[in-house]
Amino acid sequence: MRWLVVGANGMLGQDLVSLLRDRGHAVDAADRAELDITDPASTDAGLVGYDVVVNCAAWTAVDDAETQEAAAFTVNAVGPANLARAARSAGARLVQISTDYVFAGDADQPYAEDAPAAPRSAYGRTKGAGEWAVRAETDDYLVVRTAWLYGAHGACFPKTMVRLLADRDSLTVVDDQVGQPTWTVDLADLVVRLVESGAPSGTYHGTSSGQASWFDFARAAVASAGHDPETIQPTTSAAFVRPAPRPAYSVLGHDALTAAGVEPIGDWTERWQVASSEVLREV
Repeated sequence: MRWLVVGANGMLGQDLVSLLRDRGHAVDAADRAELDITDPASTDAGLVGYDVVVNCAAWTAVDDAETQEAAAFTVNAVGPANLARAARSAGARLVQISTDYVFAGDADQPYAEDAPAAPRSAYGRTKGAGEWAVRAETDDYLVVRTAWLYGAHGACFPKTMVRLLADRDSLTVVDDQVGQPTWTVDLADLVVRLVESGAPSGTYHGTSSGQASWFDFARAAVASAGHDPETIQPTTSAAFVRPAPRPAYSVLGHDALTAAGVEPIGDWTERWQVASSEVLREV
């Protein structure tokens, strides 16, 4: 199979390209300079000859999307629609990376893949529209929702916590938002395993197993960097208001993976122990 990774300069894109090359796959890496997914003509021409296209490109500035929703919609919804149409014409399978933000975040048990979408932010609305566009424009797709990504090749929460603590005696971190810290290497591996397994078209959740609050994750991060985890103190979302509402509960279920015979990503605490030295290497 010949792969194309769109948005290849991002944190997930870089890990996916590296993993595919390490496993001997033919893969091309494209960022906006090589392929503008908001331009239908560019997208049509760019997908010819590929068997699998993975869309890692996205507007991810969650707070900025509140005042620039049209721009975010162009990248997160129009772009995937163009890719889906082009992939269908090229005979390629499209993998669309999506997000937990398509849900309201008010559940008390893991969200199923077919749970009703109810985004509360502009970012969530635009990503939900991108999912809809993919399903409408092609029959050969995998929508993979993820959350709380961290990795070695970009800014991410654990790096930020460790860097901030270098200049402060303590930090306060919210303990009333719960999700699943997920390593980009693990998500890349899951995407490859899904495609290689021939999983049926549909929606899957690409997050680590288990759950944690941001407070829990911050303590794990600073402990891995050799700091006292007691320097991280809890606070609430009400004390840390942001322009875009954050889901209070972002735990995603993995029943669709199990039904497809694909092993979900392991528990986040175990995966962080594996990932931490690489992710924090240059902090």
